[in-house]
Amino acid sequence: MTGRFPMATASVAAPTACYLGVAVPARLADEGARVALVLLALAREHSASLGGLPVAGLMVPHVVAAPVAGALADRVRHRRLFHGLGLAAYGTGLAATAWALGRLPTALVLLLVLAAGCCAPLVTGGLTSLLAELIPQRALTRAFSVDSTTYNLAGVLGPALAAMLAATIGPGAALFTLGAAALTGASAVALLRLPVRSAAQHHSGALRPAVLVAGAREIVHNSPLRSVTWASGIGQIGIGALPVIAALLAGERHADWAAGGLMTAFAAGAMAGSLTYAVRPWTRTRPERVVLLCLPLTALPLALAACVSGMAVTTALFAVAGWTTGPLFSALLTARERYAPPELRTQVFTLGAGLKSTAAAAGAAGIGALGGWGAAPLLGMAAGAQIVAAGFGAVLLTFSPRRSRRRGQNPGHGLRDGASAEHSAPRTPPN
Repeated sequence: MTGRFPMATASVAAPTACYLGVAVPARLADEGARVALVLLALAREHSASLGGLPVAGLMVPHVVAAPVAGALADRVRHRRLFHGLGLAAYGTGLAATAWALGRLPTALVLLLVLAAGCCAPLVTGGLTSLLAELIPQRALTRAFSVDSTTYNLAGVLGPALAAMLAATIGPGAALFTLGAAALTGASAVALLRLPVRSAAQHHSGALRPAVLVAGAREIVHNSPLRSVTWASGIGQIGIGALPVIAALLAGERHADWAAGGLMTAFAAGAMAGSLTYAVRPWTRTRPERVVLLCLPLTALPLALAACVSGMAVTTALFAVAGWTTGPLFSALLTARERYAPPELRTQVFTLGAGLKSTAAAAGAAGIGALGGWGAAPLLGMAAGAQIVAAGFGAVLLTFSPRRSRRRGQNPGHGLRDGASAEHSAPRTPPN
């Protein structure tokens, strides 16, 4: 037994390290590019509104192109080549935009950014969906927790890195550097030991409309997937509004540092929560329950933050709220993998990630329009969104025309702790 433990640990550590070498630089580029694009437009065109157009062009395909990107990833035989080329196209698009913005007509720049944005779903949900092929089933819950920290890390460091590079080497060079980071992630895809799909698993032919909506249809009819997708999306409306609310709090309480400091505390708490959940997961069999439990747990510190006046206490409450979102996001990723059919896994991941990004953007826009109400009422609304999300998710989980199944199990039941999917079907040779 003692001789097998180091081997088992190595079977998880090595592919996880290779995966992080892909995910971290690619997601840093994705988060930082939004800031770099605005700064570049300000520097070359002296127009923040012009910078908003490329940012929208980069973000909109996160949900619009998600079905196509996911369907292609679920159908191709050589996924290592497909994902590597997708990330390379994304990085090349950012690097090319660094030169083109301000030098070529705006319409051409927007087409360039849109083309890069169509590959963006592969940076988020597309990469996460590969973990089920790289990590043994017994370690997937922890792997998803580690993966969720890459989103938190990118959310904190990506914009900061873009701003720092823009101040030191210029916004054009900053965007080019972020594109190079994405290309570095694309190169690291070669290290991923993704199995080549067999002829039986490979789907050829055109992407018919029925194929493109298969993932959405599965989310609608599969009760755990439907529950966590809608619940996390509604909750994300409130979370997406927090940067705007933090800026309002900073102004009302005359604490300029709080605009970024509160969100840094929130992101640090989220990273700590993900790592805590990685060490000791609450459950391996019903991740949807963790999602629904963490939503009201997130609401409580946000509601308290609306009632206190001291910035130290407010910052601590933001950190606690962030901590609860760590297990939530980790469990959300686990639920997508557990309940999505293998042939639709990537499409479910890319759609889910796109919907969350859209919900966050809607929350930021909606709260921004209500900024005159003051920070405390808006913070209460953000907390209320978590309660509504939990209630709605619970209803969707218990009332459904079709219960879900996972790899031939009874409806509503997940794999037992420690069970390994490797014993259910032989692996094909790595690509």
